[in-house]
Amino acid sequence: MTVAHHPTEATLAAFAAGTLDEGRMLVVAAHLAACPDCRKTVRLLEATGGVMLDDLSPADLAADGLARAMAQIDRSDAAPVAPRRAEVIPGLLPAHQALLAPYDMGPWRWVGPGVSWRQVDAPTLPGGRVFLLKAAAGTALPDHTHTGTELTCVLTGAFRHEHGRYGPGDVDEADDDVDHTPVVEAGSECICLVAMQGRLKLNGLLGKVLQPFVRL
Repeated sequence: MTVAHHPTEATLAAFAAGTLDEGRMLVVAAHLAACPDCRKTVRLLEATGGVMLDDLSPADLAADGLARAMAQIDRSDAAPVAPRRAEVIPGLLPAHQALLAPYDMGPWRWVGPGVSWRQVDAPTLPGGRVFLLKAAAGTALPDHTHTGTELTCVLTGAFRHEHGRYGPGDVDEADDDVDHTPVVEAGSECICLVAMQGRLKLNGLLGKVLQPFVRL
């Protein structure tokens, strides 16, 4: 597996320092499960005490959140871990199955043609949420931006937009300055783990029509 898109240095540093909320910690951990280079970076940051994060305020985090995320990655290298509710999401790496296993998840809910989502009950900041987003092969999502921030890790499948191709393990960070139109590659559905603050904001005339029906 080749990972091409990584979290920013600031995001990795915040992960190592434990200043991310658990929702974003989970998304970064999903990337680390697929990216040995970023795992080394995080280990180095942890070993040296992290970095100065004067422009970041500490967020509430489960006391064992960081340790649990890294432990799940380490254990997944040894053997597949079955989710505690015996649910297996097809196509996911054993490490990703292990990371999601401790969390309750809601049912898949329809968003639009070929697109559905399910909530992941991971603690996050006020106004935030964590969820899996699934889109069928060949699906084009509407052009959109965000009223806050979005941190996405691809778990299976791949999509493309104006900034490149994103496959398993790749991370896409977006905010209200980013407009994009993701298109899922043909041949396989795409499932992503997303931590979002704020709301999805659809652009254009079609976006205005669809916005009331898109509850993301």
